Amino acid sequence: MLRRRLEAALHCLFLLLGSFMVVESAIGVNWGTISFHKMKPSTVVDLLKSNRVEKVKLFDADSRVLKALMGSGIQVMVGIPNEMLASLSSSSLASDLWVRQNVSSYVVKGGVDIRYVAVGNEPFLTSYNGEYQSYIMPALLNIQQSLAKANLASYVKLVVPCNADAYESSLPSQGAFRPELTQLMTQIVSFLNSNGSPFIVNIYPFLSLYGNSDFPQDYAFFEGTTHAVTDGSNVYYNAFDGNYDTLVSALTKIGFGQMPIVIGEVGWPTDGAMGANLTAARVFNQGLINHVLSNKGTPLRPGVPPVDVYLFSLLDEGAKSVLPGNFERHWGIFSFDGQAKYPLNLGLGNKVLKNAKNVEYLPSRWCVANPFRDLTDVTNHIKLACSVADCSTLNYGGSCNGIGAKGNISYAFNSYYQLQMQNEKSCEFDGLGMITFRDPSIGECRFLVGVTDNRSLSSRSSGESALIWVSILWVFWTLIL
Repeated sequence: MLRRRLEAALHCLFLLLGSFMVVESAIGVNWGTISFHKMKPSTVVDLLKSNRVEKVKLFDADSRVLKALMGSGIQVMVGIPNEMLASLSSSSLASDLWVRQNVSSYVVKGGVDIRYVAVGNEPFLTSYNGEYQSYIMPALLNIQQSLAKANLASYVKLVVPCNADAYESSLPSQGAFRPELTQLMTQIVSFLNSNGSPFIVNIYPFLSLYGNSDFPQDYAFFEGTTHAVTDGSNVYYNAFDGNYDTLVSALTKIGFGQMPIVIGEVGWPTDGAMGANLTAARVFNQGLINHVLSNKGTPLRPGVPPVDVYLFSLLDEGAKSVLPGNFERHWGIFSFDGQAKYPLNLGLGNKVLKNAKNVEYLPSRWCVANPFRDLTDVTNHIKLACSVADCSTLNYGGSCNGIGAKGNISYAFNSYYQLQMQNEKSCEFDGLGMITFRDPSIGECRFLVGVTDNRSLSSRSSGESALIWVSILWVFWTLIL
């Protein structure tokens, strides 16, 4: 028993010493997994490594993801979902178990380099109406004690990712935490500061633009603006710096003006809304990266950029809620299958993004509207398909919004068909759908083929030859129309 404790202590000391060697800020990514079509975690880890990404932020502690990260050398932030805060705040046994299962069992030789545990995710959103506020401090204290029991408290740091709506102001210099949060934030920041943890904030200029028709578009980017904000002797040329310094002012007001800041989420979607497109996403993300890595800092922190910046997001997540907007499923710098959407230099050594390799796709076939059938009664079928599958690109501002009525039907049918892993019956729709082997994608509107993380694909059905002949007939019909 004593030998094991000594080995654990020496290992933690080695990890701690190693952490002091990594002091430069870097660009990391958020890896969300709310998707209908998931690549193997090992494929995603290979994608991270090929793009030289050394820091990744997770929203939970999925065992498959963590096992894939073992031995990768990638620094990891694991997350505790808000729904778990109540139990972890009320029971030290629950926090001990969580740390044992999700942290200490992985922080071993050849394991996962877990640097942070995110306690909750934006728990103070105004839309939550204070639901999680009372859980944060007790959860922090319990988990800190659990980390101490595992001899990891000096290496694995606790953080609380906050949305920018936790603070408010009309000018950066007047930034302050929301009145109902001031006392709690003072306690939290004091705890973070005493344990050597940074303050993590999520900043989204896109949401400012999306939610306010009067918001100047050029102020959301880093290319210069005709709507600069003057705040005393300071001038702000982009929304990111203005938002960042509003937080700096809020931290200063509670006595922690020098608190290190990490950007937990920042990015721009490529679809699902007006202004959400490939060009805007590339310009914003590249401008952000260049701005941060220039080390210019901000007016209130000149020469001091954020400690780290985690882009949101690595991959599209087609199963996310679209309650905030259809764009929620399209934040990835890569599509769901690990293919780069646009050229982007992360500042990590590669001038452009490298695509995922060895992605296991389903067979190249699609479900489309049957051109030989009357589609008058198709409405309910579309509603059914889109209530389950992702049809967000069909809506106003989406990349598939202009493909016409038949195109909309085919897109909805195919999204459902791929979600059902190309089950033949999932393309029936009372005879209104048919399977084709010809890619029906139109312009920028991509009809996807799903991916699988299964160990093996099911064998082709005995009726596949019939499907091929039907598909050939459909292609012939479309050519002569």
